[in-house]
Amino acid sequence: MTIDSARVEHAIRELLLAIGENPEREGLRDTPERVARMYEEISGGIDQDARQVLSVQFDESHQEMVLMRDMPFYSLCEHHLLPFFGTAHVAYIPHGKIVGISKLARAVDIFAKRPQVQERLTSQIADAIMETVEPSGAAVVMRAEHLCMSMRGVRKPGTSIVTSALRGVFVSDEATRAEALSLLQEGLH
Repeated sequence: MTIDSARVEHAIRELLLAIGENPEREGLRDTPERVARMYEEISGGIDQDARQVLSVQFDESHQEMVLMRDMPFYSLCEHHLLPFFGTAHVAYIPHGKIVGISKLARAVDIFAKRPQVQERLTSQIADAIMETVEPSGAAVVMRAEHLCMSMRGVRKPGTSIVTSALRGVFVSDEATRAEALSLLQEGLH
């Protein structure tokens, strides 16, 4: 993704002035440029399509659960533009096709690297897997700390927000759901 770096730099200079800082002092002189580079990196998922990444599949008769646990992710709260971060746990049950496990991780990153809310992020990942891989089911559980809640507002550092999105057989079959949630629960401690 290519962002308008000059515009970001101008906005950061204006922000520094608005909070009473001097953007020309030594410690802040290069901050607008650094922030522009940072935003290019942390919002790189805006122009990417996770479904395209997930379309790299292999024919395989494996029909048992595939589970990726404890994958770190970092995102940006769209309400305060502060980070939220944690771990993603993704499971799916193939139905004739499997997807490379690195593609699951890339899909999580693509959706996370844009202004987000955790609830939407969790659902987007599950929906993309269902639409692209066409498994019997998909389950996504995410646990995150939100700096907008930890360092401002109610100021409750260490508080975790857990969201889940269950699709297909993870909704319709109680035993499959229980198995997945049991395996995923191990990653929530």
